[in-house]
Amino acid sequence: MRAQLFLSPRSPKMQQQTSALPPLSVRNNARWLGAGFLMTLGSSFGQTYFISLFGADIRAFYGLSHGDFGGLYTIATAASAMALIFIGKLADRWPVAGLSAAVAVALGIGCLVMANARSLVLLVIALFLLRLFGQGMMTHISMTAMGRWFEARRGRAVAMASFGFPAGEAFFPLLAVALIPALGWRGTWVAAAMVMIFVAAPVFYLLTYRNRTPRFSAEDVAVAVTDRRQWTASEVRRDWLPYALFPGLLAPAFIVTSVFFHQAHLAAAKGWSIEWIAASYPFYAATSVLGSIAAGWLVDRGSARSFLPVMLMPLCVALAIFGLGTHPLTAFAAFAFFGLSAGFMVSISGTLWAELYGTRHLGAIRALVVAAMVLSTAVGPSITGYLIDAGLGVGTLLIVMAAYCIAASIPPLFLQDAMAERAEAPVPSRT
Repeated sequence: MRAQLFLSPRSPKMQQQTSALPPLSVRNNARWLGAGFLMTLGSSFGQTYFISLFGADIRAFYGLSHGDFGGLYTIATAASAMALIFIGKLADRWPVAGLSAAVAVALGIGCLVMANARSLVLLVIALFLLRLFGQGMMTHISMTAMGRWFEARRGRAVAMASFGFPAGEAFFPLLAVALIPALGWRGTWVAAAMVMIFVAAPVFYLLTYRNRTPRFSAEDVAVAVTDRRQWTASEVRRDWLPYALFPGLLAPAFIVTSVFFHQAHLAAAKGWSIEWIAASYPFYAATSVLGSIAAGWLVDRGSARSFLPVMLMPLCVALAIFGLGTHPLTAFAAFAFFGLSAGFMVSISGTLWAELYGTRHLGAIRALVVAAMVLSTAVGPSITGYLIDAGLGVGTLLIVMAAYCIAASIPPLFLQDAMAERAEAPVPSRT
């Protein structure tokens, strides 16, 4: 294991080139960074925190328990994860403009199905579409495009594009809470569909119809590494390293999804209102931005793999605060640390796979990783839902999750050399 874990493990030449680069020019790259931002913002309609705002209404209409709804959510999300493995490859084959516009329309259709569902079958189909095209493909296209469009300043580009996540988390819960009394929960989904189909789809196309190629220029000098290995998706599937990293990398998705999905129950157990939880999201959003900026800067100065051992520490603190705290203000503190963890996670995981395995097949590689992440979000609400139904206390559940974060942070400490080997692997010789 490298002694200088949190210093840059890059080669001296690459480190010198990167440190001499000017800041990423937002003005010259506004259309591409803006597209990445709007895609992550648009993913909100398929994210757990948004869907869970309608959880009480959905459970009441269909007569579902916490565990029942969590089980259906698991089925739909797991199916979307499997589908993502196949359609995620389109990010390597289709232009971003056409693919992003098509996914926006598909997400809008998912919103319409949710608005008009009257049976459990249609509810599962609606959840499947929302999860596949919202959380899955919208996020996948944005992060894949940032990884491919930007080379030397990839960490900062990913961080800027990921600002759409906290923006949605700060804005949409408050908007939904305001719209549901006026439009009803079904009418609110119709409004979401209109936004995706008639606003988001054409905007995505207009911003990305002109592709960006990493180039040597004054505003964004790419560090060209032409002699490194470009892994294929099948090679990554056969590599043991991703599976060794998954316990830590998938923990935020599993844990945060579970907390957000059952936020109404967690709030009630603490004696807080759902409106109070919604008011906590701006704290989550603000610290998410800070965490993303900090992680993006650190990744560009060093590497994503170096910071994996500390990535889960803010999440551990958040769970401890949420689990032990009783005063309503502790919700703000807990969500602030949840946001810091989310910012770390997006910037680090958004750059890690390009760093380890190259960018030539990044779409297919990220499809595998995002599918695993989506699958982890599938099992989280179901497992925790049945634990809640069984009478497990909220405080105990959250503290157990915090302990897991500590345990999952240990393996990356011992995998630094293995990750460096992948990142610095030369092109295989042909005999």
